[in-house]
Amino acid sequence: MQFKEKHMLKRHLNQITVALALAATLPLSFAQSAAPSWPSKPIKLIVPYAAGGPADVVARELALVLTADLKQPVTVENQGGGMGVPALGVVTRAEPDGHTLLLAAFGNMVLQPMLSKKGGADLVAKLKPVSTISTGPHVLVVSAKLPVKNIPELIDYARANPGKVSFASAGTGGTAHLGMEMFKALSKTDVIHVPYKGSAGAVNDLISGEVSAMFSSLPSLQGLADKGLVKVLAATAPSKSNATKSLPLIGTALPGFDYTTWYAMYAPLATPKPVVDAINGALTKALKTPALVAKIEAAGTELQAGSPEEVQAWTQRDTEKWSRVIRDAKIAIE
Repeated sequence: MQFKEKHMLKRHLNQITVALALAATLPLSFAQSAAPSWPSKPIKLIVPYAAGGPADVVARELALVLTADLKQPVTVENQGGGMGVPALGVVTRAEPDGHTLLLAAFGNMVLQPMLSKKGGADLVAKLKPVSTISTGPHVLVVSAKLPVKNIPELIDYARANPGKVSFASAGTGGTAHLGMEMFKALSKTDVIHVPYKGSAGAVNDLISGEVSAMFSSLPSLQGLADKGLVKVLAATAPSKSNATKSLPLIGTALPGFDYTTWYAMYAPLATPKPVVDAINGALTKALKTPALVAKIEAAGTELQAGSPEEVQAWTQRDTEKWSRVIRDAKIAIE
């Protein structure tokens, strides 16, 4: 082959190589340019609980930080009642553009679908995990009138008084009820469950001594503990929060006992991955804000940003754990 022909062939091959390289980058460049800008308008954060509760507090404090970071208003809308199912429905029907999000508790996403045919399992399947938000233990609190100071004493007292130690909860199938069932099974005690319609009545009867004990988040009962009206015996799991990290662990006296509650963020199922990634990045930044960390962790909750895969891992872990408790205790909600 002549030198000139070789030179022309080489130049042609170079041109093809450059063209192929450019072609290879086009889909990525196009995808990047076509990716929706988020956020492009105000964001609604749906909370499946009434205003004033732990989930609402986390949501509102987080919304303030996100509003400042994103330069778009982030407003909290409370959709309490109906086991949280109406709130899930609002988000599943929303445009999948990242501007309507759900801050849900593990009870909404794990417990209720297992406990009831009306618990929203069909709606949970239409939601996409975005990020973990927070996790924290419950505490076991007893009436100040109960003659026990720690978990071993409570177990001994319950064994010596079968059927006389009662655990209050805000309703059948809630975390406080299931925690009691786990305690009952592992301690091999004959303790009884007393369900209330909400926590107010349960707390009042705990103070009076009408019921003996209750699993709860610490902030709900810290004021009463400070006044000596109830006694905080132990936490359900280890914690890094200053409010709970020094508490004894129930699992020390009762091996195998361990649970946490948690919140996570969700979006409609069809939300594009670039949008999910953008939301996750914004949440990761917000959840490291020192003022937010200090305020939330003072209440016994540990902020913890994580990936969608971590949300799925938490869900699977707790589905396996609580399904055994629910099955063994034969719990069901109509």
